[in-house]
Amino acid sequence: MPEIAFVNGRFMPLAEATVSIEDRGFQFGDGVYEVIRTYGGRPFELEAHLARLDRSARALDLQQPYSHQQWRRHILDGIRRAAYPEAKVYLQITRGAAPRDHAYAADLSPTVVMTIRELHPLAAAVQAAGVEAMTVEDIRWGRCDVKSVNLLANVLARQQVKQAGLFEAVLVKGGQVSEGAVSNVMAVRNGVVITAPEGPRILSGVTRAVVLQIARLEGIPVEERYLPVSELYAADEVFLTGTTVEVLGVVRIDGKTIGNGKPGPVTRRLAARLGERTG
Repeated sequence: MPEIAFVNGRFMPLAEATVSIEDRGFQFGDGVYEVIRTYGGRPFELEAHLARLDRSARALDLQQPYSHQQWRRHILDGIRRAAYPEAKVYLQITRGAAPRDHAYAADLSPTVVMTIRELHPLAAAVQAAGVEAMTVEDIRWGRCDVKSVNLLANVLARQQVKQAGLFEAVLVKGGQVSEGAVSNVMAVRNGVVITAPEGPRILSGVTRAVVLQIARLEGIPVEERYLPVSELYAADEVFLTGTTVEVLGVVRIDGKTIGNGKPGPVTRRLAARLGERTG
């Protein structure tokens, strides 16, 4: 089954896909993106992802080249062409190609790229055992709510994690937890789910919103507030949420055991309810 790319309205094999060297996404990171996964071959929360793509584009004064209906048609076509059991769909819009200059002309044509790759879900054993994480200073820019292709700070944090043999970086600014490098972070204390509030300091994940909705429907109290690192260490449970990680327990952070060292009951309950919704 082929890895498929879509560039400016045309599907092609991924190996043949190219964009201009003068593209502002390449030169300046002047662009936005989304990552969507499938369940049973169907994209999950597609409208929520497209709505966030719209918000990110508006924040950068970036022209949105397609309506939701057009995006949906292209995405479903790409999933069909790739024919993977499950797929990970990457969408990217940049301001387009132009001679290198920080300022930009108002009439640039955006560059649109989509790729479809096979998704390999996390192993059930990893979900059952939980993962380890480490805290990393959050050095990202001041608009983390924009899903920008400027990901260098996330890259550096993930490289630290990789070199340490761990799973995720928990980003911390001013002693308070922001989110993960590729996920949102939630803690459980005395039965209450605590996570950083929406705003410019975090990218509010689509899965984050779904999990918080599930928690409230289940009668689990939710507090959206910044969590000091000391409170994170003392939590009964910590878990990550995200498109590819779903709901994933964290059992050690900075070498400190969280709770009893296993994914806790709230984590397992929310993971199960998410599984029922996506199954």
